[in-house]
Amino acid sequence: MTAIYRDMDQAAIDRGYNARATVDDVDALLLEYTSRSAKARDTLHCLEDVAYGGHPDEVIDIFPAGPNAPIFIFIHGGYWRALSQKDSASMAPGLVAKGISLVTVNYSLAPSASLDTIVHQCRLALSWVWENAASFGGDRDAIYVGGSSAGGHLTGMLVASGWHSDFGLPERAIKGAVSLSGLYELEPIRLSHINEWMKLDLAGVRRNSPQGHLPKAGCPIVISYGETETAEFKRQSIDYAKAWTLEGGACNLFEATGRNHFDIIFDLDNPETRLGRAVLDLVGF
Repeated sequence: MTAIYRDMDQAAIDRGYNARATVDDVDALLLEYTSRSAKARDTLHCLEDVAYGGHPDEVIDIFPAGPNAPIFIFIHGGYWRALSQKDSASMAPGLVAKGISLVTVNYSLAPSASLDTIVHQCRLALSWVWENAASFGGDRDAIYVGGSSAGGHLTGMLVASGWHSDFGLPERAIKGAVSLSGLYELEPIRLSHINEWMKLDLAGVRRNSPQGHLPKAGCPIVISYGETETAEFKRQSIDYAKAWTLEGGACNLFEATGRNHFDIIFDLDNPETRLGRAVLDLVGF
């Protein structure tokens, strides 16, 4: 065995980042994303495909929850190459019922779009929400962000330091974050089969690894992962949580019992679960 990252050879790295292999039927879970999200759009007031930028992919769906409602921005996963905001609203019914507006973000997908572009788009979406929150009754002083898997990584890039002035945002625009099964150090991604579509080089890894751009005393953050995740996905969350805390940020880290890499998001709006309760506590409900 030739170790190329930590103590892992190529085969071990590829296994460690193969989330699909940790569930029996990923297609059924992805279909549930779509069906739950479609039901949310059918039953709730939803502002669809609102442009936050000039590219056709730069759109959001908004589920308003009433005047001066806090805002939860959710960024979908899919290893930066799959899914959209249309598959990402399963948590809308529970959040809106609690008085929290939901915004689901679409972004361009790899390999057509680089990770630099995707990160830029998510920051642009946040900037749009902050500037236009009042247009849908939201409170721009109560913006929270979250995401799962690749969306967890992109959440990490939103709470990162050093970029806000370029988008006209205050450093503390985000009041809290929820990152699920995220990827915070991208060097193993560069070395894995995922780089077939991500095309990351060392400079791209440095620019886009949340672990390398931690803010001082960042916003409160909830970090969680499924019980059946690979050891690498768990390690990434644990290492990021430790680093966040060392920089002075408050962090609530836990494993979601009985959940996997894909179905953990179904707990987001369920206050009977540890994750659902953590979200409400974060927002102050």
